[in-house]
Amino acid sequence: MKAIFLDKDGTLVDDVSCNAEPRRITLAAGAGPGLRLLARLDYRFFVVTNQDGIAHGHLELDDVKAVAHRLADLMFREQLTLEGFYFCPHHPEGKVERFSRECHCHKPQPGMLLQAAREHGIDLRSSWMIGDILHDIEAGNRAGCRTLLIDNGNETEWRLGARRIPTRMARDLYAAAVLIEEEDRVRDEQRRVE
Repeated sequence: MKAIFLDKDGTLVDDVSCNAEPRRITLAAGAGPGLRLLARLDYRFFVVTNQDGIAHGHLELDDVKAVAHRLADLMFREQLTLEGFYFCPHHPEGKVERFSRECHCHKPQPGMLLQAAREHGIDLRSSWMIGDILHDIEAGNRAGCRTLLIDNGNETEWRLGARRIPTRMARDLYAAAVLIEEEDRVRDEQRRVE
C-alpha cells in the first residue's frame, strides 16, 4: 500500500490555531480535487498532526477525536476515505504533566508515520508526506517518504538542512497532486526501462 501522509492545519484544512470546534474546520483550497486525483492513483490517506495544544492545556483528547470525525466526514463528502488519523499530544514544555515530555511522534520526528506504516502495511518509499512547514518535510524524509511542501506562507523559519529539503513544492493540494502524478509517471517509465 502507498500512502499520502497529510499534515492537518494549513495543509489539509485551513489553519485555525488550537481549533476544537469541528464546524469551523473546512478543507483547504484545492484539497478535494487534489485528493480525488491522488485516490485515482491508488494512494491511501492518513493525517499526521502535532496537537501539542493538549500538552499546553488548550485542547482535550476528546476535542481532537471530534476533529478527526469531522475530517473523516469532510473527506466522505468528497467521496474519499480517511484511512487513519494520528496525532501527537506531547510537548516538553507542556503544562499537562502526562503529556509534558519529549517523544518520537512529535514532528519533525517520524514516529506517527512509522506507526501508521507498521499498522497498515504501508510502503514508505512509495509514499509521500505533504505539509506546510519544514518540520513536516523532515518527518517525512526521516521516515523514508518522498516529501512535498505546500508553500502557502506558513513556513516562517526556513531552517534548512539535509533532512528538511522537500522532494517537490506546490502552492496547494491540487498542484501537489499534479506533481505527484507526474513524478509517479516518470518513476513508472524508469522501472519499465530497467
